[in-house]
Amino acid sequence: MRSTIAMVLAALVLGCGDAETYKPPSGSIPFEPERPDVGTPNPSTTYTGSDPFVLDAQMRMPTGVDLQRKVILRTCGPTNGVCHNQKEYPDLHTTGTFASAINAPCNLQPGTFGSVFDRCERLGDRFMMTEQKFKEIEIGWYEVVVGAYVEYGDNETPPSDAAGFHLHVRDVVPLEHGRAYWGTGTFLRNFINAQGAVEQLSIFTYNTRWWVLDDGRHLYGEVHDYQAEDMEALQKVGIVQGDQNRNGNFGARDGKSVPLLNPGKPEESYLVARLRGHMQGDPIPGTRMPLANQPPSVTDMLALMCFIEGLDPNAKEWNLSSSINYAGCSYIANPEALSLVGAGVHWADRVWPILQSSCGGCHGGSSPQAGLDLLSDGAWTRLQGFAFGNPQLKLIDPGRPEKSYLWLKLAGDGSISGSRMPLDPLGSGSRSLPQDQLDSIQTWILAGALND
Repeated sequence: MRSTIAMVLAALVLGCGDAETYKPPSGSIPFEPERPDVGTPNPSTTYTGSDPFVLDAQMRMPTGVDLQRKVILRTCGPTNGVCHNQKEYPDLHTTGTFASAINAPCNLQPGTFGSVFDRCERLGDRFMMTEQKFKEIEIGWYEVVVGAYVEYGDNETPPSDAAGFHLHVRDVVPLEHGRAYWGTGTFLRNFINAQGAVEQLSIFTYNTRWWVLDDGRHLYGEVHDYQAEDMEALQKVGIVQGDQNRNGNFGARDGKSVPLLNPGKPEESYLVARLRGHMQGDPIPGTRMPLANQPPSVTDMLALMCFIEGLDPNAKEWNLSSSINYAGCSYIANPEALSLVGAGVHWADRVWPILQSSCGGCHGGSSPQAGLDLLSDGAWTRLQGFAFGNPQLKLIDPGRPEKSYLWLKLAGDGSISGSRMPLDPLGSGSRSLPQDQLDSIQTWILAGALND
């Protein structure tokens, strides 16, 4: 054993030199660390009042860097590769990606067309037919209907759901109904060149027979089997659709487009609206955010709103290390109004009275619909059970409105069969609860659906 150790030591000495005669290399390696500028507190932005919410926000989140690290990362993207942490748009997992959300467009990856908010829609690409020489028209939306090829005669009119390419445009196409037109459909887009000038670019062309359908804003393009690859190529190009949610409103044309974070305008920032569930009274499609984490507190929301309000709308870039101007923030007047988790929303004095007055006509009495009695004592306990119409979902799943059958019925979620609740007492179908009542029920569920 000793001889083995001696051999190892000898090898180390031969390989590395005698430790007693070791001399460090002369000179030094130049190194200048690039540390972020953490900024210096600005006395003019410091709040000196006594409101506990403002003082807490100022202490814990004095800068945008702190806001991203302590609020945005925790609620929107805390886990690698999940949600808004390198998986979904927008990526919010670093200070840099959070900063890039300022003035960035919203809903670039909407999932389904019904989840797109009107005010997130952008100006659509444009379409024209070279041979017919009509003026280019903005594209609303398009759809490729898959199915067996059917050859229609030149004087036939294909059905509105025929297999092929369907293009819906903003204006009436100046062509006759009831006949086919051979032509090259050209898709156009504006872009800004290296010199800063606006240029028009043809991004795709498709030659086939076209028909005008429905109200004249619906073009149908024939797709032969050999043209399937053309359709794949068209979809890869990524046509910008001006009416992406297909509701007839071209959001960008209304002049009310909003970005993810709108400098100086928290009430018109899409990220804030997704947390609230509405923007200036207009409901936001989809489930309120965050889905799986605790909603931001009053302090968190105050920091976010003051941060956005303090952003310079004329700036080209923003330093998140700068102090948030709490002293000059309008939201410090009533921070409690920013609550997302149901401050003042309780079962006994808010949620139950809403359900009694709006739903008790059917869900009450001796024979309540679906066996759910919401009028008598014990209603809260009955809501803890599973739904009669969908036994896989609980009526109320605390903290998870998107998994609560009652909420999905009230919100008119398309994943749940049947009419939206409540039914109109005048017998004219279903109706929606007022937005403030929907907000109360949703925030009560988010806060744990307590029996208080």
